Amino acid sequence: MPSVKFQKGDMVMGRWPGSSLYYEVKVLNFNAKSQLYTVIYKDGTELELKEQDIKSTVGFQTRARSRSRSKSPGRRRSRSRSPARTTRRSSSRTAAAVAAAAITESAPSSRREAKLKEALEVRLSPIDQTKPAENNSNNKHEKKEENNTANKVNEVEAEPDKNQSRYNLRRRKDDGDAKQEEVKPEEVGEKEAKPAAAPAAIPTSLDFGGKIGAYFWLLFLPAWVLFLTLQVNLKDPSLANFPPPVPPLETFFDAQALGFVVLWILFQALLYVLPVGKLSEGMPLRSGERLKYRTNGFFAIVVSSLVTAAAVYQGVDLTYIHSNFLQLAVASFLVSVLLSVYLYVRSRYVAPERLALGGNSGNVVYDFFKGHELNPRIRDFDLKFFCEMRPGLIGWCLINFAMALAEMKQQHLEAPSHSMILVNLFQLLYVVDGLWNEEAILTTMDLMHDGFGFMLAFGDLVWVPFTYTLQAYYLVSHPNPLSFPALTVIITLKLVGFYIFRKSNSQKNAFRRNPSDPTLSHLKTIPTATGKSLLVSGWWGVVRHPNYLGDLIMALAWSLPCGCSHLLPWYYMIYFIILLVHRDSRDMSDCRRKYGSAWDEYCRTVRYRIIPRVY
Repeated sequence: MPSVKFQKGDMVMGRWPGSSLYYEVKVLNFNAKSQLYTVIYKDGTELELKEQDIKSTVGFQTRARSRSRSKSPGRRRSRSRSPARTTRRSSSRTAAAVAAAAITESAPSSRREAKLKEALEVRLSPIDQTKPAENNSNNKHEKKEENNTANKVNEVEAEPDKNQSRYNLRRRKDDGDAKQEEVKPEEVGEKEAKPAAAPAAIPTSLDFGGKIGAYFWLLFLPAWVLFLTLQVNLKDPSLANFPPPVPPLETFFDAQALGFVVLWILFQALLYVLPVGKLSEGMPLRSGERLKYRTNGFFAIVVSSLVTAAAVYQGVDLTYIHSNFLQLAVASFLVSVLLSVYLYVRSRYVAPERLALGGNSGNVVYDFFKGHELNPRIRDFDLKFFCEMRPGLIGWCLINFAMALAEMKQQHLEAPSHSMILVNLFQLLYVVDGLWNEEAILTTMDLMHDGFGFMLAFGDLVWVPFTYTLQAYYLVSHPNPLSFPALTVIITLKLVGFYIFRKSNSQKNAFRRNPSDPTLSHLKTIPTATGKSLLVSGWWGVVRHPNYLGDLIMALAWSLPCGCSHLLPWYYMIYFIILLVHRDSRDMSDCRRKYGSAWDEYCRTVRYRIIPRVY
């Protein structure tokens, strides 16, 4: 059995993955099977490191002293001018004054003394050690101070390469001088420093099959929507009738359909920017910044409904949506592709801290698919938030309503069938609830972690409005009468699912925004090393994702009105199971990385993921 070099509880220096920077960490445990040490940084981050990436604190300090005694141009200066000697003569000097003196070592004596007297407060942030440091002896341009939420780490020092030995030294805003200057680590010694925003440059593990998977999904998703659109339009939409007949190529694109799609998006954008509704704060970003969002989605769907009703009253034939469903889907796809290209191009010119961790792989195709920039904005217009909640979601309800009118026209009915009414009302309630509680989406994975790229743009503008409406589309040509007992069961299922979904989501959103809220004091939690707590009470003590459970029950209620003659109207139910299971696995790996042993305790406390006693 190989000996373990570092023991549990040891304070050592751990290398940050992907760099040559070392930070003080605490050893939590050693996995003999994987030969990896689990360590925790001062900011609460837990990582697994190899033994060669860990150095003892004593050895690290010895190397620092030996480097400081080495012959270098910075050490050949006269001892009489050494700021270190100056500060030793005055024990009242702060560590910050020593660092400030090291910077001005070659400046005139009067300037050096003036800076020493200021006793400026400074902080160190490591420069990327992967490139040779440039000669930056000239004055630096002014830079804005970045918020850094990590705790200070004592005795932090990188083990530089031959040409890599510089750190950025920046004053605080209130110093009145925002110019950057540089100092060599051997001249500063072992000072306090905060970890740089290194995580912003290090992507998390790749999802959706990685780089190869990105190519697959870019081709598969549009093809799948096309298949569903052609299949549901068949007289017999059985999957045995595969492949569906493909219409002539010229029928796929229609300029008028493209015009309607663009007009609809612009109309929703106009409603979004109107100064109506609440300005809500998003969750803190890695920089500490909190973006503001105009949450007036309920206002938008009310106005959209009134405009739609007025259009129908004026004689506008909304059954055009049913008869040109394919052309509208293709037009929306073209808009989503153009938007995705714009999003990726603009993301190449934004600051690194504005990139999404999951979409920062360095591979163009993967980052284009997953989303490179976290919160792309045109001034205060948040593109991701707008697309998530407006054109596709409200468009979903518009298409359902058009399908009800098409059913009446095609089946020669005076009113929609009971099945069509249930599908319309159930899905309308789901959308209205989401827009009424629009602020809650600000704490979801999409808004907090996923970048905005093809995956979300296509999903918001094409996938949601043109696949979530399959039940209504199916019922236009395939009526399914419902008995009173069947109606009762379906409505009960919907109400139960909606209650679980809304109650758990409201509880989660309130807890994430303010865990210390007195109204939540009765809830049980598990503390973590990051300072956050894991909720193990209420619905969140039954399963780990009660909101997913409510979603699945509602999906069942949406599919039952279509009967069981064909699998196609059950597509949403099947797709949602796959989606939520995949989201759960992403959530599991992400939380285990962030919370470590606390997450293991949480999993022991809340055993089931989505369905009690099943999964």
